[in-house]
Amino acid sequence: MATSTPCIKKKLEGKVAIVTGGASGIGEATALHFATHGARAIVIADIQDEKGKRLAASIGPDLCKYVHCDVSNEDQIKTLVETTIQLCGRLDVMFCNAGVINKSEQRILDLDFDMYDKLFAINVRGLTACVKHAARAMVEGNVKGSVICTASNFATIGSDKYTDYTMSKHAVVGLVKCASRQLGPHGIRVNCVSPGPVETPLLHCLLEMGMEELDRFLEKSSFLEGILKVNHVADAVVFLASNDSEFITGHNLAVDGVYKE
Repeated sequence: MATSTPCIKKKLEGKVAIVTGGASGIGEATALHFATHGARAIVIADIQDEKGKRLAASIGPDLCKYVHCDVSNEDQIKTLVETTIQLCGRLDVMFCNAGVINKSEQRILDLDFDMYDKLFAINVRGLTACVKHAARAMVEGNVKGSVICTASNFATIGSDKYTDYTMSKHAVVGLVKCASRQLGPHGIRVNCVSPGPVETPLLHCLLEMGMEELDRFLEKSSFLEGILKVNHVADAVVFLASNDSEFITGHNLAVDGVYKE
């Protein structure tokens, strides 16, 4: 007797979602997960145009669109949200995922404020603008939506380097705590995910390690056996985007296997 393929519960059926920083890494994995879970429309926003267009085409032109968006520019974020509403009629899920880290260690004694400002323009100002314009669209459309932000395991600890990055991720959690209170009366939930070290292009660029060396590093970074993958983070985002988490807001969901500080 042939075995049947188990049915996947489509947790996002009929929902319209935006994924910033969606062309690669966690954003790419999440866009693919959103499609698997029945999202009606997915808009990928990024500055990596070739990768973004290729990913959107692979998901399907009727389901997924790519929009160029530099999140450090609020006007581009506003246009991104307005374009999504024009194309799809509503916005249910906003995954504010775009972020950067400086390769410089950025210790306090040698902190480069030009680099600091550029990082904060994306990780804090840009992410805040994404929450602002997504929430406005949800309120105006009377949509009880879900906003998810990418924070980091660095959002709750200190670090002996990467001072600006660590500060920016603490700010994400602060934003989530404030926005969840302010948007709760509108039925809009605001949460964040905090991944530990995960195999992404960002981490490859930062650590400049080969694959085997990186895998060994990742294996040692948590108390759970194995390696944290982008799909693990995407699973958490799907949960926060779906009705499975309908009474969860203002929460920072760690996805790090218990990080070894």
